[in-house]
Amino acid sequence: MSGDQNPTAPRPSSAASATGDPAVVPQFAPVPAGRARRRYAVVGTGHRAGMYMDAITGPHADVAELVAWCDTNPARMAYYDAEVGRALGLDGPAGLPTYGPDGLEAMVVEQRVDVVVVTTPDVTHADLVARAQAAGADVVVEKPLTTTDAGCRTITDSVKATGRDVVMTFNYRYSPRNSSLREVIASGEIGEVTSVHFEWVLDTVHGADYFRRWHRQRQNSGSLLIHKSSHHFDLVNWWLGDVPARVYASAGLRFYGAANAAARGLGDRPERGTGVVGDPWSFDLTADPRLQALYLDAEQHDGYLRDRDVFSEGITIDDNMALVVDYARGATMTYSLNAHAPWEGYTVAVNGTKGRAELTVVERGVVVIDDRGHVVLDPSATPETQQAKLDAEGIRPEGERLVVQKHWQAAREWPIPAGIGGHGGGDAILLMDVFRRDLRIGDDPLGRAAGYRDGLAAVAVGIAANESLRTGQAVRIADLDLGEKLTVVEPVETTPTDAG
Repeated sequence: MSGDQNPTAPRPSSAASATGDPAVVPQFAPVPAGRARRRYAVVGTGHRAGMYMDAITGPHADVAELVAWCDTNPARMAYYDAEVGRALGLDGPAGLPTYGPDGLEAMVVEQRVDVVVVTTPDVTHADLVARAQAAGADVVVEKPLTTTDAGCRTITDSVKATGRDVVMTFNYRYSPRNSSLREVIASGEIGEVTSVHFEWVLDTVHGADYFRRWHRQRQNSGSLLIHKSSHHFDLVNWWLGDVPARVYASAGLRFYGAANAAARGLGDRPERGTGVVGDPWSFDLTADPRLQALYLDAEQHDGYLRDRDVFSEGITIDDNMALVVDYARGATMTYSLNAHAPWEGYTVAVNGTKGRAELTVVERGVVVIDDRGHVVLDPSATPETQQAKLDAEGIRPEGERLVVQKHWQAAREWPIPAGIGGHGGGDAILLMDVFRRDLRIGDDPLGRAAGYRDGLAAVAVGIAANESLRTGQAVRIADLDLGEKLTVVEPVETTPTDAG
């Protein structure tokens, strides 16, 4: 499916379900007869834009219409326009109007755009959100909301001035394993939360990829503590129904980068991965027709290299990060992120006054190398790599498990419903809320839909962490100028589905 956030990310088995469990899939009313479709424009036509194109031309075509593109690169816009043409059954490209970033306001007005979808590099989000709202459109924005406290102020000021909407696409909230942990905590099953330990490991396929792309420069992404970890910080904020209060961080670039390669004696490295044979660290864009079209064939327009060597100069983000985060209600989180692990997944342990919940997720148990020396993104594609994967995975099988244990009781496994699509079964459910939330029947007891305040609370941790790294001191969130104060969200009371 073209909608995966990152082509190097694992493809979890939970994506296999076509319908999902009613416990996590919302119900929506039929579209009223004669109601006009909302008009959408996509700003930023990199890989992530594919998820929205697929949704608008596919399952949500009855409520949404794609009317324009906006990007710096004409080749990428042309690629997606041809994809829309195919999706709509046309003889050629869709012929949607295209605009450069300077034409954003004109696009909103001329194409009567109702909603702008922002899928551009992180550093550009705040400006684009504010400009789209000022021009008269609501906004759907990919995480992170922005990368700096100044960006936060830009967006909060814009929302206050225009009254326009901002939808944050925190798709991990919709993954059933994560919403099940939310249910456990909100039900009071383990009592009041006292502490959280959260460890996320990115493997040498997915993790390495952040050191090839624009993310490798802190000025673009705010570091992985904002770009990647905003997902994780939002999960904890949402699980606890709380907001961060103080952050202390430690981090370093200890594996990737030229200096680390030299220290380990790796020798001369290629500038880029395309065309390189026998090097598992190199990423060849010609191996994926979609990536070749979006990036390799589009380089002539902007010079952007999608396949930089992970051991080259110019990397300014960290690959090992550790945080201590205090929350307003009194809980503490210890958090770590590693970007060069041999497997990918995460573990969460939540301690409470009545017991403990533990969520363990293995998204990819092993990185497999093919006969050309390249990593295999999808081992199931060929029998030989699938067998190698299975042989190596005997001790670390892919899967997910949520265990709850109350004081003086035996541990028991908490059921995890089936989701739909990528990101642990959450993407398709998220898109239902993005495009049909006004048709939802009843409120979501899990409170999964996210707005700009959720985005603020998530990036606040990363912004404070970056300041802590700069000063060597703990940073209070209240001392950051985010445009508005973070407030505690009361947790949703739910009834446990597991009688234990």
